Amino acid sequence: MTAQSPIRLQWLDPRQPEQPFPPAETALPEPNGLLAVGGDLSPRRLLRAYAHGVFPWFNPDEPILWWSPNPRCVFTPGELRISHSLAKRLRQNRHALSFDLAFDEVLNACASERRGSRGTWLGPDMRRAYRDLHLLGHAHSVELWMDGELAGGLYGVSLGGAFFGESMFSRRSDASKLALVHFSRQLAAWGFGLLDCQVASEHLLSLGARSLPREEFLHRLQAALKLPAPRAWRFDTALAGNPAHLPHTLERRP
Repeated sequence: MTAQSPIRLQWLDPRQPEQPFPPAETALPEPNGLLAVGGDLSPRRLLRAYAHGVFPWFNPDEPILWWSPNPRCVFTPGELRISHSLAKRLRQNRHALSFDLAFDEVLNACASERRGSRGTWLGPDMRRAYRDLHLLGHAHSVELWMDGELAGGLYGVSLGGAFFGESMFSRRSDASKLALVHFSRQLAAWGFGLLDCQVASEHLLSLGARSLPREEFLHRLQAALKLPAPRAWRFDTALAGNPAHLPHTLERRP
């Protein structure tokens, strides 16, 4: 019986943001497909990562870790599974939707909510990196408002016709689910091919997400990247909910 050779992860050079990621099939099988270590969180490297089905996920006291899970959890835009109770809340129309009106607030709310469940992975460096992508037009937030207050939402990265969901939060019952349903329908209206949610959970699967083999996910991703991006991130009137629940000012927050 021969001993197996130790698995060596590739270290990325922070001075070379164009350095290619190793092939996805070289990722560790557990946990969740660790692929590479190091590098930086520059917009150039992050955009290259997402275009290759790779994303960062690490705690502040760790080096930057890059992941490519197998299988990969995804939604097909517009095909979420809606329970009877959620359908009732949708019909009540006691909420309103917006894009990018409160990006920092959504980011910070996601960081606070995830701190107790997946560790403190959305630390200051990660938040700064996604703000940079937001300023470049690649990271977006979805806000759900009730009675003029931010009740829930999500954020992620957009490339072509692919959206990579990073995190979501709720301050009121079902708020993040409502935001996700409206957002999924808007992506479908724009012709998006893929809504990535990275790693499967019972919650995501209950909403209609599917676990795809990595090879199939990467094939769908490459097709989605060729689709045109929306010209403007605004909800269609029919999908924007009840405007009476928006905050009094529609000015973008700092």
